[in-house]
Amino acid sequence: MKAAVITFPGSNCDRDLAVAFAAAGFDVARVWHKDSALPAGLDVVGLPGGFSFGDHLRCGAIAARAPIMGAVAGFARAGGHVLGICNGFQVLCEAGLLPGALMRNAGLRFVCRPERLRVATADSPFLAGWDRGAEITLPIAHHDGNYRADDALLDRLRGEDRIAFTYAANPNGSAGDIAGVLSDNRRVLGLMPHPERAADPRLGPADGAMLFRALASVLTPA
Repeated sequence: MKAAVITFPGSNCDRDLAVAFAAAGFDVARVWHKDSALPAGLDVVGLPGGFSFGDHLRCGAIAARAPIMGAVAGFARAGGHVLGICNGFQVLCEAGLLPGALMRNAGLRFVCRPERLRVATADSPFLAGWDRGAEITLPIAHHDGNYRADDALLDRLRGEDRIAFTYAANPNGSAGDIAGVLSDNRRVLGLMPHPERAADPRLGPADGAMLFRALASVLTPA
């Protein structure tokens, strides 16, 4: 299995994401935002958390137009798996690979703490290790994690079972308590919490490891 982790100027969780993929059995390539092509034979592309250049204009808006994002969009359209965490989620929304937008937190403050989440669906390769309704804890660290969607989009996401995670106690004002959403083919996942920061039991609670193990299990031939 092969994974690629994209690095943008300002990314600060790219190494964490690469380590989490490697711990689940992936060979990991590191890809710079100015590259125009992805490595051959990939199973998954990861867009990490942290920051990206141009975030002062609108989070993810400039990074979504980086040269590598054309290849990421093509990979997703071809059915590839793509994971966007925190700033990566913002980039996926700005690139049109996921619906909705991430805005300034309702409290206008940066929030950084563990949060309890509910797994809203298990119908995705990333979520197959959990049962629907399972409660997990993942850390958050964001200033612009307020997921916005109008009523029509919220109804569509609910009707198509594309809400991946919801917050038990909404920390940022997100519509519908949404912490993560899926693409229509369920192979692109964006979420604000950081599973890669909770993936090593030697460092504390490791609920996030299941996301990477689940994907590896789905991709591994029987």
